[in-house]
Amino acid sequence: MNGRTTRMGARLLGSALLLAATLSATATMAGPRMLVDVNTLQVIEHEDAFQRWYPASLTKLMTAYTVFRAVKAGEITLDSPVTMSKHAAAEPPSKMYFKPGQRMTLDSALKIILVKSANDVSVAIAESISGSEPAFVERMNAEAKRIGMSSSRFINPNGLPGKGQYTTARDLAVLAVTLKREFPQYASYFALEGFTTGKKQYPNFNMLIGRFDGADGMKTGFICASGFNQVSSATRNGRSVVSVVLGSDSLGARADISAGMLQKGLTGRPGNVPTLGQLRPYGETRDVVADISQEICSKHAAKVRSEGRDEAGRQKLASPYIHELDRPLRFVFAGLLGGGDTAKPDGVETVASNGVGDIANVPVPIPRPTF
Repeated sequence: MNGRTTRMGARLLGSALLLAATLSATATMAGPRMLVDVNTLQVIEHEDAFQRWYPASLTKLMTAYTVFRAVKAGEITLDSPVTMSKHAAAEPPSKMYFKPGQRMTLDSALKIILVKSANDVSVAIAESISGSEPAFVERMNAEAKRIGMSSSRFINPNGLPGKGQYTTARDLAVLAVTLKREFPQYASYFALEGFTTGKKQYPNFNMLIGRFDGADGMKTGFICASGFNQVSSATRNGRSVVSVVLGSDSLGARADISAGMLQKGLTGRPGNVPTLGQLRPYGETRDVVADISQEICSKHAAKVRSEGRDEAGRQKLASPYIHELDRPLRFVFAGLLGGGDTAKPDGVETVASNGVGDIANVPVPIPRPTF
């Protein structure tokens, strides 16, 4: 064995050890989680599944479900206009900065909230369907109760934090599975790689779409109090699974953990495990809404997240199941009726410490198509 081969072997061994250490570290920092087979409803994996948690922008999955129910009932169509009100336009970031009176189709509005997590557009949707935000939220809660989300309560359609807003990993799994089973015709909304307004492109913050084999959804979300959260889904060879990961410490960590869980669900055999309906509540603190703000939004945590990006500002990922995207992202149109785009220019975007989005509360580059 020559010196070059020895050095190469040492580098490969070092890389493997680093990967193992990274995956181990991200796994131990995860909060509640859930892995479910969509077809059999078997719970393949769960941890703190009944612990109440701030839903952040995962709330928009409930908003989308409520919208689909309204469309099914014939109350509205995907071509119906959604008008930005003064109230909706005043919502804090993440947002599109559309002006009061500007309009978009419901189809465009759904794409925007599921990719960009736009809080202003979420409220505009609620008002356009139910006449007011409170009326829509009441409907969200009624729908949640109807499908069996036994420990969830929503106070708005976008996930901005507030007293009385909470969910659980188990309930989010129920919601995700219900979306996939009841409304398969709308599955493409959750698998978008990004959208364009015609003037600006917005990539999806879900780093599994296009990069994990079979990934087909669903939604990400972040606030300081709940950390970095992700509901994911993937399908291979007729098998479909949904994972829920709450409380991760970065975009990369939630993607790595989600990828590992999905891979397990798609390739393993669950054996004798309970179904979603059979899983009984557990956990001594489950009725208290967790708040991990100090761990997530400290100066030290922000510094660590900044160091988790490369020189080009791309998120570093450790999972061997996530591959580099070898083609340009596919963007669909989602913009205003009649043209116009008031969104802020490309570059960096910041979110206040109580904002909902997928950027940490320090300026960092918006995620690019590759990482």
